Amino acid sequence: MLDPLSAAVSFAASFVAGAINSVAGGGTLVSFPALVWLGVPSVVANATNTLAMWPGSISSFWGYRRDVAQTPARMLLLIIPSLIGGILGAILLRLTPPGMFDRLVPFLILFATLLFLAQEPLQRRFKSTASSAHNTATWLYAALAFQFLIALYGGYFGAGIGILMLAALGIMGLTDIHQMNGLKNIFATCINGVAAIYFVFGGLVDWPFAAIMTLGTVSGGYLGAGAAKKIGRPAVRRIVVAIGLIMTATLFLRTWL
Repeated sequence: MLDPLSAAVSFAASFVAGAINSVAGGGTLVSFPALVWLGVPSVVANATNTLAMWPGSISSFWGYRRDVAQTPARMLLLIIPSLIGGILGAILLRLTPPGMFDRLVPFLILFATLLFLAQEPLQRRFKSTASSAHNTATWLYAALAFQFLIALYGGYFGAGIGILMLAALGIMGLTDIHQMNGLKNIFATCINGVAAIYFVFGGLVDWPFAAIMTLGTVSGGYLGAGAAKKIGRPAVRRIVVAIGLIMTATLFLRTWL
């Protein structure tokens, strides 16, 4: 049973994360550190957050279903490395000693924050370099391998995988951002889904937090998107980056000094 303060903080963090994900992505940089600061062990916090954020991936995919229907069928091959990498990443997380993961967390959050900061320049870069030449078998194999590594990281930690997946789709020659976002959401659903299922059966989920954060994520995605849109995408991105850097610094001081 959660105390009122923990329930309020976890719901607020997940609500904000859901709203941020609906507009700019990067909500994990809010929700995961909040659990850590509430005293949830980092491995359990990561697993719980993965489960709580999963419904958002499903709803996001549904919004792009018509765009995905128009993409070449070969793009769906990336589902295979997404599932394999996602489950292996989750297994790797469970095998990581909690103390070691605690010390890795600040660097993982920093990596995800820097990825988020570089998202738009990277998107422009991949869009400008995409061409029909990327439709060769060599590029397909490269994209499959890259997606596997993304999924491995996603099953292990998860923050920032959307940005990396857009890069993989750019490698394969896609330039339509709506199609790319739709496919990205399918793959994220696969990665987070198999990881979440493994975490559930592995006993790594804190169910009271998972329940309230799932409610917060869904509510934030539905109700908070309007407020986030009013603030504006650039402002939302700056807020997420600021939170990520602050959490990196504070967690580094907490675990390394």
